[in-house]
Amino acid sequence: MNDQTPIKEVDLNKQSWTSPKDKSDRFIPRNVQSNLYQLFMSEENSQGTLYNNLLQSSILGKSPAVNQKLFNYKTENKQNEMNKIINNGLKFSATPTKIEPEKPPRKINKRPYKILEAENLQDDFYLNLLDWSPFNALAVGLENSVLIWSGHTSKVSRLCTLEDPDMVCSVAWSQRNQHLSVGNSMGEVEVWDVAKQKVIRKWNGHQGRIGSLAWNNYLLATGSRDRNILVRDVRCPNESIQKYVGHKQEICGLKWSFDEQLLASGGNDNKLFIWSLKNQGELTHFSQHQAAVKAIGWSPHQHNIVASGGGTADRCIRFFNTQTIEQVDCIDTGSQVCNLMFSKNSNELVSTHGYSLNQIIVWNYNNMSKVATLTGHTQRVLYLSGSPCGQNIVTGAGDETLRFWNVFPQSASKNSHGITRAETIDLR
Repeated sequence: MNDQTPIKEVDLNKQSWTSPKDKSDRFIPRNVQSNLYQLFMSEENSQGTLYNNLLQSSILGKSPAVNQKLFNYKTENKQNEMNKIINNGLKFSATPTKIEPEKPPRKINKRPYKILEAENLQDDFYLNLLDWSPFNALAVGLENSVLIWSGHTSKVSRLCTLEDPDMVCSVAWSQRNQHLSVGNSMGEVEVWDVAKQKVIRKWNGHQGRIGSLAWNNYLLATGSRDRNILVRDVRCPNESIQKYVGHKQEICGLKWSFDEQLLASGGNDNKLFIWSLKNQGELTHFSQHQAAVKAIGWSPHQHNIVASGGGTADRCIRFFNTQTIEQVDCIDTGSQVCNLMFSKNSNELVSTHGYSLNQIIVWNYNNMSKVATLTGHTQRVLYLSGSPCGQNIVTGAGDETLRFWNVFPQSASKNSHGITRAETIDLR
């Protein structure tokens, strides 16, 4: 790796770590004193009396009068007491109930397994400067340059450098091949063939910086400060396929649904829009957030569920059903929500946060309880992407570091590497 490369790996063995001591409380239920003995055995039915009565009954064939009410209760108070016990849930079953042992909580390492120094990584909430490809390559936008880190070799190479005063504002990998889209501050987008190290498409059309990009098969959606979304087909050299207009301020988040039919966009106008590819326009929009919406994540398990996160004045993760067009849940996280991503392998999701906690939180989606809280970044965790296998994430922050974490369980399928077959496009 070139000594001048602004991405350098940090020796984790030399890092000092401070982590709170694990605290656990063991709950031991109190033994409830049973009154059954007092209920069934009165003073007159002591062992001696009982023995004598049974002896007389067996030998003499007599049933002593004193024991005619052996299993009756002398007083009404004792009968009421037994009724209370029965009514409170004391039940007997001929079939024993099998009690499943409670599964221990999954342990997540709260230290990153790798740290890369990323000099000049911008501290800008509205940009998207980090993306991990299906072929295990990480693209990072640093000021006017795009660098590629290889997950196979851990080597860093420079893909391109824009001319001053142009700046990189967004990067996004295609999920089908080694094509990388780069949005800049001049309102232009370039599509690079990284394997061949050349630009295969370059488009104008926006009047402001392009802060968000999203691939859908051969379609590329671009969101800009000019408040417009353009959807183009990379196989068509020039023309724009669709144009979505609705946001009143800069667009800072874009994400296609897993069925590739809906596009969710978030903006600085506090709105979350849902666009229909089939109808080429707005399906609906949600206005519950009280701050800018950058964080967007679609559930891979329920294709009609989309989650979005609000900025500092909102701090909430909200879940919407795009079929019923309603909000189904809301969680106040206590800090600015910068990114959201569902796990492909489990019913969990991860969120990253800015002001003022700078945390990474792994959530159980079933009850929205916290599985783990990861700390280490000293500034807002503005950037997030997931590995091809679905187990790891990488986060970037204004502290100019990239941190790699293992947060999600392994996929149950045998083909868990998550890498798909490369495809080529005839661009002649």
